[in-house]
Amino acid sequence: MADAPPWTIVADGVVVTVRLTPKGGRDAIDGIARLADGSSVVKARVRAAPSEGAANAALIALLADALDVARRHVGLTAGATARVKQVKIVGDGAVLAARLDRRLRSAS
Repeated sequence: MADAPPWTIVADGVVVTVRLTPKGGRDAIDGIARLADGSSVVKARVRAAPSEGAANAALIALLADALDVARRHVGLTAGATARVKQVKIVGDGAVLAARLDRRLRSAS
């Protein structure tokens, strides 16, 4: 696992940096990776193709289900057409960060 986690706790939740692989064969969170610039990202893959927002919608559903939050509390804040995205999850930031940490440890 990289030194700094790929999320930041904010006043109303947590912002997660995700590297998404569309058409990845299955919907899954595959752990944490380090990018060339040294930053950390959550590796995720979805079956959906990157057309008309389908892959982004599948990512939102995947994160909501993995963290046990309603889909309406998960939203893309940056990177709609990029592979690396910023996703905000609204709720108790400390609780969400702990859930992310547990989920990612089980994926590694």
